[in-house]
Order: sequence, then C-alpha cells, then structure tokens
Amino acid sequence: MGYGIAIRVRGDYALFTRPEMKVERVSYDVITPSAARGVIEAIYWKPAICWVIDKIHVLNEINFTNIRRNEVSDKVSVNTAKQVMKGAKKPFYLSATDNRQQRAALVLKNVDYIIEAHFDEVKKHWGERDTKEGHYNIALRRLRKGQHYHAPYLGTREFGAKVELLENSPWPKSALSGERKLGWMLYDLDFSNPKDIQPKFFEAVMEDGVIDLRYVELRG
Repeated sequence: MGYGIAIRVRGDYALFTRPEMKVERVSYDVITPSAARGVIEAIYWKPAICWVIDKIHVLNEINFTNIRRNEVSDKVSVNTAKQVMKGAKKPFYLSATDNRQQRAALVLKNVDYIIEAHFDEVKKHWGERDTKEGHYNIALRRLRKGQHYHAPYLGTREFGAKVELLENSPWPKSALSGERKLGWMLYDLDFSNPKDIQPKFFEAVMEDGVIDLRYVELRG
C-alpha cells in the first residue's frame, strides 16, 4: 500500500446517481468510490499517481429528500465537434435556455464522510523527477491550505463539498451500527480500453458505518 491520507468530506446535499435509473435521478445510499476519488483528485491530481479508496466511513444517518433540478435535454454532437476542430464553419454551442427541462431527483442530505485513501504510482507516466514523498507532501500541503484545482463536489457540481484533512486522532465516530447490505454499487470505470470503457461494480456492505474497499470483488 502506498502513502495514505484521511479526509473528512461534508455537504448539505449529495447526488451519486444510480446508473440503472434512466430518467429521474436517484442517489446511492452513500458516496461511491469513484466519487470519493474525484473529491481527492479535485485537490491534487497528477498522471504519475492513481488514488485508490481504502475505506469510507459514513458518519451521519442516511437521509433522502426530493428536489427538482434544471437539466439540458440534449448534448453537442461529437461529429460536430470533430468537424469544428478541423476548421468547419458550424455553430458550436448548446443553448441551455432552449434545451432546459426539469427533472425530479432523490438526493442525500446532510452527508458527512471520512475517506481513507492512498496512491499508487503509474509506471508509464512516472518520470525521473517523480518521488512518492514529493507527491505525498504536495497533497498534504494542498489539503492543509484548502487548495484545489477545481471546487470539490458531491456527485454533481451544484452540491459543493467541504474537505478537511484529518491528521489527529480520535476521528469522529459514526452514528450507524450493525451490518447494512447496500446492494451492488458502482466502483469505478475501467479506461484500459478507451474505445470500450467498462463500469465495475461491487457488493457494498457497511459494518458499523464503515465500508472496507480493500478486498472487494469487482464485477463488470
């Protein structure tokens, strides 16, 4: 295992959308590993390292609420984008006003997590000047100063996240107890073949508010 960190991530609302829901947005019960990785990468991301989520601590009771959100019903064509890149004189924009529609969403409220993670080196991007100590210290410094490449968020950009580095013990305790089976949950996307990106799922089990991801079995 590489160099590890622990952060506390909080927010008023969160939406970790279940992919099986095609129209209305319905959140998973807790933050997904990929969303947790996204929070850390908002703080510090480099192609030479890959963040791996080890544990997720769910501190608050799991509560949902219903909201309605404005979304766009269309997207810019990939073919149009390629043609514009090659010099074609075509309009290249999406009018949110003309393509706006309201959708219901079942979102989480008052979320509070502790995320334990470490990073591994990515061999093909590892340069002579890269060191594990160097990347680790930069990540810690950015977390301590509250710096980020883009604002961290909880599933969707409108739900901002407050991120805090945990360096001293004891950590806050979870309000949850016992075992809870949360069903199949998205772990991450496999980009090993960019032309055929595959989702990976795992069977999430929470023990006393903690989801241990170190030994989960992934399925496509």
